[in-house]
Amino acid sequence: MSNINSNPADWLEREKNALEIINIAGKLWLDSSVELIIFRRSIVDARASEILNHHEYARNYANEPLTMANSLEICKAIEALGLAPSRIDIGVLGREFLTEGNGDDIYTFIQRKLSNFIGKDKKVLVPKDVVLYGFGRIGRLAARILISQTGKGEQLRLKAIVTRTNSDLDITKRSSLLRKDSVHGKFRGTVIEDLENKALIINGHTVKMIAASNPADIDYTAYGIEDALLIDNSGVWRDAEGLSKHLESKGISKVLLTAPGKGDIPNIVYGVNHNTYEPDSNDIFSAASCTTNGIAPILSVIDSKYGIVSGHIESVHSYTNDQNLLDNFHKKYRRGRSAPLNMVITETGAAKAVSKVLPQTANKFTGNAVRVPTPDVSLAILNLNLSSEVESVEEINNVLNEASAFGALVEQIDYSTSAELVSTDCIGNNHASIVDSNATLLAPSKKSIVLYIWYDNEYGYTCQVVRLAKYLAKVQRLTYY
Repeated sequence: MSNINSNPADWLEREKNALEIINIAGKLWLDSSVELIIFRRSIVDARASEILNHHEYARNYANEPLTMANSLEICKAIEALGLAPSRIDIGVLGREFLTEGNGDDIYTFIQRKLSNFIGKDKKVLVPKDVVLYGFGRIGRLAARILISQTGKGEQLRLKAIVTRTNSDLDITKRSSLLRKDSVHGKFRGTVIEDLENKALIINGHTVKMIAASNPADIDYTAYGIEDALLIDNSGVWRDAEGLSKHLESKGISKVLLTAPGKGDIPNIVYGVNHNTYEPDSNDIFSAASCTTNGIAPILSVIDSKYGIVSGHIESVHSYTNDQNLLDNFHKKYRRGRSAPLNMVITETGAAKAVSKVLPQTANKFTGNAVRVPTPDVSLAILNLNLSSEVESVEEINNVLNEASAFGALVEQIDYSTSAELVSTDCIGNNHASIVDSNATLLAPSKKSIVLYIWYDNEYGYTCQVVRLAKYLAKVQRLTYY
């Protein structure tokens, strides 16, 4: 655990170090597409207080005396190396320096660790144009994330947003919704309406606002958009026939659906099964559902370690726009009842959908859902019967904690030890799954467990969509986690 220090002079020095770290992180990001993070928590565009909090988390997380001074020296060493576009975890590097330094100075150690990253030619990125088709909850969050991650413009470049209408009033209203969000707060950037040119200027980037009802009618090349990836978050089409309309338009080469795809459309949870599909193998992909993204990483870890015989998935899900504010007619019975006033039992396709991501789990799960009167963040309760015995709750938690720290799922799995964790604490968490370790249960048989997995069904899911988009667009940077 970290040492408690109430010395104001020491705290002031740490704040100064944080400001220097922010300055270096900003220059690396804008000049070299190098993003610095602390145990998957971004430093770019952070406040000094956030850096201090992230660093405190890292110190507790690593159980090592990581200092702000050491982190600053690591950042300076990285700045001097001339790295290719990459994402570097200075928390991991700091821990490794303490355990593997062997008397090296920090610069020599970092140079050795990042030797494969040195040189701009180690990773050359070809930027990909992106179109958002639809501008609802997921569309607006995707716009925020894409713009915040633009940097030098070497990865995904948001070029257009398609809605049903684009009158001056419509554009003004949509820009207002982008600026302010009742759940996720204010957008940390600038949004200017360019009504004359039917566009929004977001952090200096011009994003065309296009009106259309038939995707095939749009000529994106007329807006300077070529070979683009289109992210369909409209919810209108989920099958290949409907989504292929996007490919009939000029300028679109690939489609990513932000909902479970029907038929033969590949359903992908990034980090779990994306490597099963080459980006060029299909023109239409699905990012599956928020719940599938929330549970698949956890099920993958547990099945690999213990083997899953059967189970039940219960999703306690925040209400969505599909429900009614007040009692009214709805094609599905219970969803017609007032969402802010009721807990509503409804079905979920997650139990079936997860088998498209993890085929070995086919026919092993039942599933249901309860919609609850909260606007964001959901909870998956996984009741799993295992092939192998688990000795203790600590054992199963250690397995999940390890998966959150090392390996292929560090971006997908977060691990909480807080005894006070509630849903609002998870708003804005960019992981697909958040393990509530204090809620883990083990049956007396030692072959049945219950896991409680939180997920921000809006922001966390949208981060997964963007990760998958980068994979499909072939603009992923080198990573050191």
